[in-house]
Amino acid sequence: MFILFPRTYHSTSIVPVPLQQEIERRQIISGIVLLAAAFIITHFAEPPKLVEAALFLLPFIVAGYDVVWRAVRNIGHGQVFDENFLMTLATIGAMAVGEYSEGAAVMLFYQVGELFQNIATANSRRSVAELMDIRPDTAAVVRNGETLTVDPSEVAVGETIVIKPGEKVPLDCIVKVGSGSVNTAALTGESLPREVSEGSEVLSGCINLTGTLTCTTTKPFGESTVSKILELVENASSKKARAENFITKFARIYTPAVVAGAVLLAFIPPLAGGGSFTEWIMRALNFLVVSCPCALVISVPLSFFGGIGGASREGVLIKGGNYMETLSNAQTAVFDKTGTLTKGEFSVKKITPHGCTEEELLKLAAAAESGSNHPIAQSLAKAAGEIALPEISEYTELAGRGISCICGSKKVFAGNGRLMEQEGISYDKSPISGTAVHIAADGVYMGVIEIGDTLKSNSVKTISELRALGVKTVILTGDSKAAGEAAAKSLGVDEVYTELMPEDKVACTEKLIKETRGRSKNGSVVFVGDGINDAPVLSRADVGIAMGAAGSDAAIEAADIVLMDDDPSKLITAFKISRRTLNIVRQNIVLALAIKALVLVTSALGITNMWAAVFADVGVAVLAILNAMRALRKIK
Repeated sequence: MFILFPRTYHSTSIVPVPLQQEIERRQIISGIVLLAAAFIITHFAEPPKLVEAALFLLPFIVAGYDVVWRAVRNIGHGQVFDENFLMTLATIGAMAVGEYSEGAAVMLFYQVGELFQNIATANSRRSVAELMDIRPDTAAVVRNGETLTVDPSEVAVGETIVIKPGEKVPLDCIVKVGSGSVNTAALTGESLPREVSEGSEVLSGCINLTGTLTCTTTKPFGESTVSKILELVENASSKKARAENFITKFARIYTPAVVAGAVLLAFIPPLAGGGSFTEWIMRALNFLVVSCPCALVISVPLSFFGGIGGASREGVLIKGGNYMETLSNAQTAVFDKTGTLTKGEFSVKKITPHGCTEEELLKLAAAAESGSNHPIAQSLAKAAGEIALPEISEYTELAGRGISCICGSKKVFAGNGRLMEQEGISYDKSPISGTAVHIAADGVYMGVIEIGDTLKSNSVKTISELRALGVKTVILTGDSKAAGEAAAKSLGVDEVYTELMPEDKVACTEKLIKETRGRSKNGSVVFVGDGINDAPVLSRADVGIAMGAAGSDAAIEAADIVLMDDDPSKLITAFKISRRTLNIVRQNIVLALAIKALVLVTSALGITNMWAAVFADVGVAVLAILNAMRALRKIK
């Protein structure tokens, strides 16, 4: 089985990568000098065959001793059909049949290609590392009146830390003293700084731009936002896309099959009287060099790795290549409405009392909702202002319906139409464009309060661009039919499902998945929500996307893809990155297979030599790696 990045240098190596590359450069330069000397001597002096063999054997050993050693070592570990074995067999075979110069030159050219390949791979990994360079190295913690510089992992929850201008925020914390602005680009992709002051939450991984901040930590380092993000990105490679798994399986079958073909090519034609053994063995050796699928084995995972790294720079965290691949095939995007496409900043738009005053109705509604943190409850509290509210007891939240409680001496229900119908209470069914909060006391209908929300600035643009990409858009909401359809019309979505209970959203999503599969076998459905209240739907969709999840543990855990801020347009960024990455993967697969197929055929026919075979191996790998690096580029 092939290793992921042939000839790259792992963290366990005692030789640093830059030093290793310098050693390789000197090795190659020495090989070039010796090879040039061998060519000059043999051209002018025409030495005996034994001397000629020795002259070319020296640059062969200098340039390729490590390739031969790795081939022998890997055979001992059960890894026979790798590029080291194939290159060793081909070049030694060439020298064995008297092609000394070609064997030595091809080994040297191979090493040059490998050096370029390693440099390109290292540059790609370094680019990703730079994009994700958000890990803080130290934390300034105040203990016993002294400020100590310690490792962030040594700081406990509740301790005081000091963050000076220009420093990374080491842990999630709340500002206790000071004010200023922080750069959140590494987390959210947002270029504009965010102002913070006393009481503001600050996430680890941000950079303090102005003002010294004295903060109280809220999470240990291992549970902080920066740790979760880094862990997510680092573990993304373990969740392979179908294309990656295909390449792995392909390499296991393809290479041994081609080796077997090379053996047959070396012996069957000459035994059948089709030419000399030397001629056909050379063709077979060329065949072997071409067979190595390293261009695919390297470039495909590197493309996904680059795509995930590039997305993280934009504030889009993708948990694995499999989710990126599924997102690229999305044909239906399903949205939660409140907090996803709308701001979730509700306000009272209209009060319609029945048999009471507006103030009395508002007082009952605000009191009933006072035990909830829901945005609707907060809007009612804000509208009630300084109005004295009666005490409540026996408070119960009724999922998907509303509130039941004792308010003063009255049994009060506050919620939607389904709650009224459940309790057998006649209510005003007039359509309204917002969210209706119906109020009943002691079985008597008291009136309705209309609550309105506002769309996020980029919501309409996001829906429009999704439709332009060929993606069907759907809203699932618990709002009334009138409110849901009004929002859908404003946004321009294709479909809207209203008055849904949490379990109804799952059922609707399953229906949409079935419809999408009917249109396209590989078509997928994505759900975009807040990652907390919509956890069941996030889990059921092909891809669950949590929006505005910066600092939300639940969102980061629940979703497959995390959008770190509240901007809906980041969804378009995620779509474009995923599709670009998959296009790059397909390009590399077609490029590698097409060139290898061509050179395999021409090698078998004796048209191309070992130089072309090495280009089809190492040269194509370098081209594929350079193409894969495009996945790191910023989406325009």
